[in-house]
Amino acid sequence: MLITYPLKTGLYVNLTNRCPCACDFCLRNNAPGVYGTGSLWLEREPTVEEVIESIEHNLQPKITEVIFCGYGEPTERLDALLEVAAYLRENHPGLKIRVNTNGLSDLIWNRSTAADFKGKVDTLSISLNTDDEEEYNNVCHPKFGLKSYKAMLKFAKDAAGTVPEVVMTIVDEPVTSKEKQARCRAIAESIGARLRIRPYETTGDSELKS
Repeated sequence: MLITYPLKTGLYVNLTNRCPCACDFCLRNNAPGVYGTGSLWLEREPTVEEVIESIEHNLQPKITEVIFCGYGEPTERLDALLEVAAYLRENHPGLKIRVNTNGLSDLIWNRSTAADFKGKVDTLSISLNTDDEEEYNNVCHPKFGLKSYKAMLKFAKDAAGTVPEVVMTIVDEPVTSKEKQARCRAIAESIGARLRIRPYETTGDSELKS
């Protein structure tokens, strides 16, 4: 069961396979695995203790960042995520901590969650995916329906005043046209976030939500 996996200077944490979305372009649907590691499907969700043990086992001198990113939405296990992040803050204060998320944790937990990350996370990377609410619903298939897009934007705006860095991501062509990319950049900048355009991958060579 692959709980953590190193890549370049990052150590990635595969916390859960649960996700409220079923995005058309998600690697877990389009590739056999990521980074040459094989499948990230979990036999069961690892305990906090198992996650910490796996992190400690796989930490290398070159690792500068721990990223919560796997085959599921890490905020589905928000309490576990924050507990692991707090452990890292205390025991490895030099490491950066990033969460790659679809930004729907407010809907998952039925409350505002951005403040929970304060002091524990350096970067929230949020999947914007498109500039249009209806298209977002059609492409990402969130179980919460049309209210998901506005909830994601609100979470991003709240996060921009909570954590040091907020990045909003979209997938490059052919998923997102240049015209849409420009509109997405304007949305991100209006929130106080930076836009990142990630490549469209079907081979498992890049992050799921980076």
